[in-house]
Amino acid sequence: MKTAEIMHKTLIYLILVAGSALFVMPLVWMLSTSLKGDIGLFDLPPKWIPETFYWDNYKKAVQSFPFLRYTVNTVWITLLSVIGALLSSSFIAYAFAKLKWPGRNIWFVVLLGTMMLPPQVTMIPLFLFFKQLGWIDTYLPLTVPYFFGSAFYIFLMRQFFMTIPKELSEAAKIDGSTEFYIWWRIFIPLSKPALATLAIFTFMMAWNDFLGPLIYLNDPDQFTLALGLRSFQQQYGTRWNVMMAASLIVMLPTLVMFFSFQKYFIEGVTLTGVKG
Repeated sequence: MKTAEIMHKTLIYLILVAGSALFVMPLVWMLSTSLKGDIGLFDLPPKWIPETFYWDNYKKAVQSFPFLRYTVNTVWITLLSVIGALLSSSFIAYAFAKLKWPGRNIWFVVLLGTMMLPPQVTMIPLFLFFKQLGWIDTYLPLTVPYFFGSAFYIFLMRQFFMTIPKELSEAAKIDGSTEFYIWWRIFIPLSKPALATLAIFTFMMAWNDFLGPLIYLNDPDQFTLALGLRSFQQQYGTRWNVMMAASLIVMLPTLVMFFSFQKYFIEGVTLTGVKG
């Protein structure tokens, strides 16, 4: 019995290691390619460790387009998007989870139904709407929608709020607290895992967003890093080593963000599915 258990665990570990290697291999290839010269990029079998490390590729990548300006633009958009998503989604989720009002369940089903709409369906109507508002060539179409909530984020926060004992809010109401006070001073501090999950999702979505800036931004001074990579690719399309160096630089903040909040992320994803 003990031998069978050891073999079972060994098999599971082997499968996990193989799966992890499958997902990590492209990242390792990018890192290896970014440190190579212009010759031998696509040798078979590939040389994972270059004979000579060309660190100058990263310098060329940063100097090939306005990296600092695009980074500031991307950070600004991402920061506003994360703040808007956390505040609006948690506020709306509190109303669905803890407040009783006519048609609450029906409207929640309608809200979930909007998740079935592909982005391609709403892309043109949203563009025409923002054009009428005069928001084209501004950051408003990229940030303001996050301040009106997201169906998926609202669903996650609602699931988490429903795990918080109602006795906490009832005790606060006895002391004369308003619903806004209960949401802000009780539920928000208790929701760090779920909020961290939302922050990671929003950060990755806003940081890596390419289609949104491509549609709404025309001024090169307002471009994001994603658009900067596109212009970089048009200029250095065949310089795969420099291209991989630029891609890794742009990717680095999302990796740091995920690994920094990995504990809260896993806890948040687990707890949001506890109660339906």
